[in-house]
Amino acid sequence: MDFLPRGSGIVTRRPLILQLIFSKTEYAEFLHCKSKKFTDFDEVRQEIEAETDRVTGTNKGISPIPINLRVYSPHVLNLTLIDLPGITKVPVGDQPQDIEFQIRDMILQFIARESSLILAVTPANMDLANSDALKMAKEVDPQGLRTIGVITKLDLMDEGTDARDVLENKLLPLRRGYIGVVNRSQKDIDGKKDIRAALAAERKFFLSHPAYRHMADRMGTPHLQKVLNQQLTNHIRETLPSLRSKLQSQLLSLEKEVEEYKNFHPDDPTRKTKALLQMVQQFGVDFEKRIEGSGDQVDTLELSGGARINRIFHERFPFELVKMEFDEKDLRREISYAIKNIHGVRTGLFTPDLAFEAIVKKQVVKLKEPCLKCVDLVIQELINTVRQCTSKVLPLPPAGSAAPPPSQPMPALPQHLSAGCVWAAC
Repeated sequence: MDFLPRGSGIVTRRPLILQLIFSKTEYAEFLHCKSKKFTDFDEVRQEIEAETDRVTGTNKGISPIPINLRVYSPHVLNLTLIDLPGITKVPVGDQPQDIEFQIRDMILQFIARESSLILAVTPANMDLANSDALKMAKEVDPQGLRTIGVITKLDLMDEGTDARDVLENKLLPLRRGYIGVVNRSQKDIDGKKDIRAALAAERKFFLSHPAYRHMADRMGTPHLQKVLNQQLTNHIRETLPSLRSKLQSQLLSLEKEVEEYKNFHPDDPTRKTKALLQMVQQFGVDFEKRIEGSGDQVDTLELSGGARINRIFHERFPFELVKMEFDEKDLRREISYAIKNIHGVRTGLFTPDLAFEAIVKKQVVKLKEPCLKCVDLVIQELINTVRQCTSKVLPLPPAGSAAPPPSQPMPALPQHLSAGCVWAAC
């Protein structure tokens, strides 16, 4: 099926959660416009691009907010994939200076989960030892138990070279092995080359290539589909027992908590203590979500919490450092005087450590003011975050009375108390 955006540079700028579901009819639907069924897959591509631009802008920006797409078709196997942005090193367009770390964090959020299988895609015309995908996969899956290797661009390798050792799982072995595929080129895509024709060309490539002919039945996109479907089914079967056990323990805990509430007397001080503990725990969870950026409700109007703190460190702080006055000529003169004063009447061959320390200490002092300004901005944002979290916390009910409805939030904490909570949270 041909509906995922393709092109040069970074194309996938938001995670795409793609659910393929076997069905007699063929259509697609998005979670953000669930009432509409798409039967024209050119419209699906346009909707993906439009929804990406709506959140990230049109100039190569990125966002961790996923797009959810379900595709029903008689030509697919039941499979759930998460298409993630490629690992970018240099920012372009509206991308922030720390784009590499943002994308890395985004990818790790998904592949670090023990329940996820990792599809590490690497081009064959690149040294496998330099693969960013395999490197990140190894960080979260050092034994290679959850990683499946996919080797692309086999048709673009230099003449006389091949990826046979990689595909035979000899070079960098993975528990689940490697599968080679040959995708359409950008010229094929621009020329609207049919996917069936592309699959036939891929099959012909593996059957006719002397290095891959003996393994042609284990290569190609159709084989990759079957392997992913089988591996995912087996993986779900393996992880279900632990998931069931976790759910059962949570259920028992909740049932026990319900029984405790049933047996509480209205005037029992234990009731207030338990409610207070729950409030503190909820406050901690809300605060962590606002700082870590995993909140249920995402603010699309302005930066707040952890995002604002991130901007302070990566944009405001470097700006304050750049504003510092610096005269290279004066610095060189100071270094020269320091070295000569330490040597005295002697002539030294090497720069003395004392001279280095004296100059560095003098330069470090200049960093004090921008650092303090940065700390003040971070503290203020933490105080604002605490206030936002406390607005959700409900007051404790008086003895013998029912808990107040959720529409009655607790008043905001005073300034000094909020600051105290900030440092306690830190």
